[in-house]
Amino acid sequence: MNTDFIKYQAQTSPYPLGMEVSHAIGSYIYDTNNKKYLDFVAGVSACPLGHQHPRVNEAIKDQLDKYSHVMVYGEYSQSPAVEYCKLLASLLPSSLDKTYLVNSGTEAIEGALKLARRTTGRSQLISCYNAYHGNTMGSMSVMGFEERKQVFRPLIPDVDFITFNNEADLQKITNKTAGIILETIQGGAGFIQPHNDFLKKVRQRCDEVGAMMILDEIQPGFGRTGKLFGFQNYDVVPDILVIGKGMGGGMPVGAFTASAERMDLLSENPKLGHITTFGGHPVIASACLATLKEITETNLMAEALEKEKLYRSLLVHPLIEEVRGKGLMLAAMTKNADITNEVILKCQDKGLILFWLLFEGTAIRITPPLTISNEEIKEGCAIILEVMDEIFNR
Repeated sequence: MNTDFIKYQAQTSPYPLGMEVSHAIGSYIYDTNNKKYLDFVAGVSACPLGHQHPRVNEAIKDQLDKYSHVMVYGEYSQSPAVEYCKLLASLLPSSLDKTYLVNSGTEAIEGALKLARRTTGRSQLISCYNAYHGNTMGSMSVMGFEERKQVFRPLIPDVDFITFNNEADLQKITNKTAGIILETIQGGAGFIQPHNDFLKKVRQRCDEVGAMMILDEIQPGFGRTGKLFGFQNYDVVPDILVIGKGMGGGMPVGAFTASAERMDLLSENPKLGHITTFGGHPVIASACLATLKEITETNLMAEALEKEKLYRSLLVHPLIEEVRGKGLMLAAMTKNADITNEVILKCQDKGLILFWLLFEGTAIRITPPLTISNEEIKEGCAIILEVMDEIFNR
């Protein structure tokens, strides 16, 4: 299968991991030799309930028996999407009460950037160095990593950058700024949390100059940080919220949320200001609804903080400089990228799935399903420490 995988399916890098997947259930993925791998990555944070969660599977199957795609987004009233958006609004601050459902996180970013420009009538967008918000042309334009962008230029104009957690840079937000987009916790840069009320200070500056504050919750969202959304840890409310990944319980989806007053601007002057064929797909929306209910009706969010403590207590080793992040959005930082690479690859050989971060080469991604058990955490951390001992003692 790997031969055909390389020959016929477009690749994202010259050296894919190439596991031949047979099936997956709970916290484990199985290859075609029936070797099982404990999953500490959860599809890069996209499977918060693990694999084949019964509540999500049942919702998908039930909806398939009723109807699948029937009409482009925004024309027909379909109960899975309506129920989902209504429940989401009940769980968010009152100023975030209308949601536009799309197909992926990067499409949600595109919609959010358009909404900021449409709301303010301004063009300037501000992002952060080492930010990652997706890979389409608009999303790439607010990516703060030039090495990944240069061969695709020109990108969209009037985009400037600041340094995350640098308060002095906030003066770059002016009355010419349509919006500033930030990850609530910087992901690709190394799971960097905001410090010294940085997000509150961004909020204050946006209020002063009339700019939109856009928070990208695609990675931190849906319980991973111990709250439903990461921004709820920092006493701040964005103008536009962007979500995805864990939203669909493993199904492809994204969305952006704002006030009804602002969101309605996309439906007039001009009409069809943002359109999508498959956004709000009833099968996907059913998976989203089941996922959101499971996360909010159980103790998974509170347990994420307890599991963080367990990880931190176990991941102590001379090769680990620190463990960054919050809840089950963690990164073990090693001394150099060579160590990180070796740990990730050798752990896979021993039956543990780890992964990299986009821009920070020394980081080992640890973003397991929220449903992972304490015993599974101990099992996986033991493998990490075993591999690190082999490297340290040779």
